Amino acid sequence: MAKLGGNLLDTAFYSRTIAKWARNARMARSADLVSLRRQRLRARQLKAHLDSLIHVADERLSLPLEGSTSFPKPHNADWAWRPELWRGPLPTPGLSAAQTRSMLGSEVTLFHDCEFSELTLRQLRNLRAEDLAPYGLRMDVFQFDGSFLSLVIDLPEGGVDGLKRTHLIRMDAIIEMEKPIEIFARLNIKNGPNTEQIVREVDLTQDQTVVEFDLAYSNLNERRVEGAWVDLIFEGPEMNQVVLRDLTFSRRPRAQI
Repeated sequence: MAKLGGNLLDTAFYSRTIAKWARNARMARSADLVSLRRQRLRARQLKAHLDSLIHVADERLSLPLEGSTSFPKPHNADWAWRPELWRGPLPTPGLSAAQTRSMLGSEVTLFHDCEFSELTLRQLRNLRAEDLAPYGLRMDVFQFDGSFLSLVIDLPEGGVDGLKRTHLIRMDAIIEMEKPIEIFARLNIKNGPNTEQIVREVDLTQDQTVVEFDLAYSNLNERRVEGAWVDLIFEGPEMNQVVLRDLTFSRRPRAQI
């Protein structure tokens, strides 16, 4: 009730203030010079604050909304998901000299076999008008003395619940890099004592990359699915910066022939 009363008072005060300045504007040509000079000073002070608020508001409101799960999905998708790193701010936004098995958030894990790590991971705010994801991930690699580098994204329970060999799992990504490298995506599905793996090369010639994993070509035991994850494997990553502007996953039943 107090909040409702406060809102009503704020609305009434705002309406009176608007009416007052509208009246001052209408009467400006006939007002005495002493009053006009005082009104001009107050108007300039008010305008400085209004301009500052409008500038910040325009900047923030033009960005993708935090927590956004909006992205194009196949029309018959029965599950779709954007990992938390690309949805909202993380408590720890970055890692330097990142060690193997370091996690950024609760869903993305870095793996490598470097003796001396010169890798950094950082969550960044997407600022481009075309971005749908509020955040992105930047990976900087300097000297690299290891033999492998990968980012592992754990898929949530919803992605594996009811998973069948008739499903297609799709990954959409927007990837930028300083110099071209090869990237592979490997889907791993743990079912009982076995782990089914499907590997696809990521086509980096397009602005938006699409990778599809067709489970019909796997030996998936549908009754024993326990979990799934995707490895993004980077070949020859040294002295490079890779930015994953967006990363989303979806699932749909394949067309029956």
